[in-house]
Amino acid sequence: MRSDNVTKGDQQAPHRSLFNALGYTKEEQERPLVGIVCSYNEIVPGHMNLDKICDAVKMGVAMAGGTPVMFPAIAVCDGIAMGHIGMKYSLVTRDLICDSTECMALAHQFDALVMIPNCDKNVPGLLMAAARLNIPTVFVSGGPMLPGRVQGCNTSLSSLFEAVGAKAAGKMTDEELLEYEEHGCPTCGSCSGMYTANSMNCLTEAIGMGLRGNGTIPAVYSERIRLAKHAGMKVMELYEKNIRPRDIMTEKAFLNALTVDMALGCSTNTMLHLPAIAHEAGVDLNMDIANEISAKTPNLCHLAPAGHTYMPELNEAGGVYAVMNELSKKDLLYTDLITVTGKTVGENIKDAKNKNPEVIRPVENPYSETGGIAVLKGNIAPDSGVVKRSAVVPEMMVHEGPARVFDCEEDAISAIKSGKIVAGDVVVIRYEGPKGGPGMREMLNPTSAIAGMGLGSCVALITDGRFSGASRGASIGHISPEAAVGGPIALIEEGDIISINIPENSLNVKVSDEELAGRREKWTPREPEITTGYLARYRELVTSGNRGAILELPKSV
Repeated sequence: MRSDNVTKGDQQAPHRSLFNALGYTKEEQERPLVGIVCSYNEIVPGHMNLDKICDAVKMGVAMAGGTPVMFPAIAVCDGIAMGHIGMKYSLVTRDLICDSTECMALAHQFDALVMIPNCDKNVPGLLMAAARLNIPTVFVSGGPMLPGRVQGCNTSLSSLFEAVGAKAAGKMTDEELLEYEEHGCPTCGSCSGMYTANSMNCLTEAIGMGLRGNGTIPAVYSERIRLAKHAGMKVMELYEKNIRPRDIMTEKAFLNALTVDMALGCSTNTMLHLPAIAHEAGVDLNMDIANEISAKTPNLCHLAPAGHTYMPELNEAGGVYAVMNELSKKDLLYTDLITVTGKTVGENIKDAKNKNPEVIRPVENPYSETGGIAVLKGNIAPDSGVVKRSAVVPEMMVHEGPARVFDCEEDAISAIKSGKIVAGDVVVIRYEGPKGGPGMREMLNPTSAIAGMGLGSCVALITDGRFSGASRGASIGHISPEAAVGGPIALIEEGDIISINIPENSLNVKVSDEELAGRREKWTPREPEITTGYLARYRELVTSGNRGAILELPKSV
């Protein structure tokens, strides 16, 4: 056992004494030590129930013969961080979470791990850590929130942001906005649409690192507690069989995850996180393959914000396994891959039933024959840009309009809410990328303002930042290279005509190469606004969005 390094032999007498100080018995010290990485806190609604999940996991580990030891992981609530400097500190925590978990796991020589994340950056951060550490690991999240109810209809957080836009446009009263505020987020859990947190939790099942239901069982269901106990028991089985994350997270497993991503219509943030997780697993996941997978993968689900169904309905319809079973009918998945269940993908999904063809469309009757996410390229985005195609209205799949250029999110929001953006415009928000932000902020406020003001079917938005999974419309993010490193998005001028063609995966500005070259000669890098602290260090190490915004040492080091 790895933990022998801290529990066995005369040399470890001081170590055992410290375990004694913690209250661990001799018997507990002789069992495998299982780290329970729990991101419980009192600021993120998706994490306020994780103490109960943690207790259940610990019971499961103990029942199966291990010694559970909890240690924490941090978490940022993207909703609370949205629209101000706080959002610069969201994506960057993914790497802090990964690094701190590595430190704790290796410093204390744990034999296995159970990861208990829930919200946006915890899930990928801990998946990165699992791949890096490569000791037996199981994921069990806190689960999704139930949808709210406003005026007899289900709703969720994205409706709140859009309601603010509607109020600014004079389309909603103070009383109506207050009703959304009081009833939009009714329970603990990750926000109830197919936003980033739920997307990533669903993909833990698709990639083989989470048990059935991990992505969809609501946070308030006792079934979630039972799942947590089973996760604790299952990690001991993985330990006995020496099944490790890199045995599970292979190249084919990542291709499975991308395929399920396309079928579910997940958040565009998955296009950042999957390459970063793959990098830690030693897999080169080039996002150029995304369109190839999308071209053959039907989009089977339209959960909010793309449609009017929510996570509990996906759970009741059969969950991720039912979606995967539909995909397997067209041989779109690698089914012989091992998973944390100890069984293969094929064994896991063979009995999964689609119980509601309105929530999970049968593979013969999809929402579209192609997947929910598209990667666009062109002279604005030579490397790539990403759009959630399943959340774009048909009339915006092809669009041309004048650029309305802003060098930060705040200026764009001010222009949108003051009525300066009109039908046909293409809002360009730049210097919000991984380096330019720094931190690659989400743009839910401007996209929601556009939708709330009734412009969602006639205004597009492009950015080198990123979007919340709650964003909808022709919202194209991750433009790479970003403005801060001289990407072409930095050269766009007010009034330039932007051409968007999502079916053809293209994004261009109608300006000649010669004109762009002339503008480049005059371009000078912006001075960074933040020069101290973690964000300054992050800016120096972070790579482009098309590479997953991974951190790399400078080549001179």
